[in-house]
Amino acid sequence: MTSKSETCAICGCLLNRSGKYADSTTEGRSHASKHHFVAERFFGRSSNRRGTKREGIFATCPWGHEGKGAVYCYECHEELLHNPVLLPEDIRAFSALVRIRKLDEEHKPEHREKIAGRVSLLHEVIASGLDVLLGREHAEK
Repeated sequence: MTSKSETCAICGCLLNRSGKYADSTTEGRSHASKHHFVAERFFGRSSNRRGTKREGIFATCPWGHEGKGAVYCYECHEELLHNPVLLPEDIRAFSALVRIRKLDEEHKPEHREKIAGRVSLLHEVIASGLDVLLGREHAEK
């Protein structure tokens, strides 16, 4: 009985669990790493503070993916997903959307509704951008 090879959910590379996580080698760069689709901190949990609960941004997951995730290589997980490139013009455009949707704040309120709205809006921006680019790619083929 052979086990199925584990691959990165983004780039598709073969993953390993060698114990060389994050090494500057191909083995370290392709090391398996799990990532939640929706951050645990959005529900008041964090692996940095196991056993402690804080007020979450969401009571339940708006996308139905709470606690679920996928496995990625070190590069896609730590270098791509955790470090998005947001240039000044991107921040200005997102800020304009935040204001249009009335998700801006002068003073932090007691509730977390507006940050929940901003998190949802950022996901909407990403999903919309992916739809546009996939549509272009398919149209060119």
